Amino acid sequence: MNRQADQISDRDFYRLRDLIGSQCGMVLAPAKRIMLETRLGKRVRALGLDSLAAYCEFIRSPRGKKEEWPSFIDAITTHKTNFFREPAHFDFLLERALPELLRYGAAGTRRPLRLWSAGCSTGEEPYTLAIVLSGYLPSSGEPACLFRICATDISTAVLETAERAVYSEEDVQPVPEELRRRCFLRSKDHCRGMVRIIPGIRALIEFRQLNLMEADYGFADPLDVVFCRNVMIYFERSTQELILNRICRTLRLGGFLFMGHAESLNGLNLPLVPVAPTVYRRTDV
Repeated sequence: MNRQADQISDRDFYRLRDLIGSQCGMVLAPAKRIMLETRLGKRVRALGLDSLAAYCEFIRSPRGKKEEWPSFIDAITTHKTNFFREPAHFDFLLERALPELLRYGAAGTRRPLRLWSAGCSTGEEPYTLAIVLSGYLPSSGEPACLFRICATDISTAVLETAERAVYSEEDVQPVPEELRRRCFLRSKDHCRGMVRIIPGIRALIEFRQLNLMEADYGFADPLDVVFCRNVMIYFERSTQELILNRICRTLRLGGFLFMGHAESLNGLNLPLVPVAPTVYRRTDV
């Protein structure tokens, strides 16, 4: 492509922005224009198209929406994550949330705790949850911690990476050494520097595709814990309130919601009370 073909016209940029907003709820700021040109340029070359203008027409066509939409979503979304990101959340989960949930919630029915990692990207967050929960030792008199984790993302490409559960040794450096030895298998070819989550941890997580703009998130039973961290930053305030109220409806009374430290719920009408920095509990209001 020549330089002009590499650029998105004002008309196409605003049409794409409207399409992304209506279908995904995400806000595409003008500052993201160069990022959009770079990422979609790769899709133009992969599809053998002549220009970004041709791609913009294709993605809006019935065929494009059917065939290209997953790759389009993967191109426009950001997948920054890592193991044990914002570690204070996992400390709070183990030291405060779990004892209360086990004592007053799941303990009565002996059912597993239900957790959701919303916007799980390439899987580091739900695997961190599974790792810390699998090693949780309740205090005397509390039941064993049985749990299931659902992990969702709008991008099918990152979900495929998450389900493979293969990471570089550099990726897993934030995991404490003892947990790395217990929960990861090294590649037989040590020169590759790759590791994989052990089957027992992988089996605790169900991955599925989910667009948070959908009206029904598909949970048959109330959840005990939701991690939705650094996801709301991509939505405007009215959409944040809409999505978070839907998320709250998935939480049982007294359930916990964990948000990212860059996110604020100030001014939003939500049935939540703060219990720790960026940690909230579902109320009956």
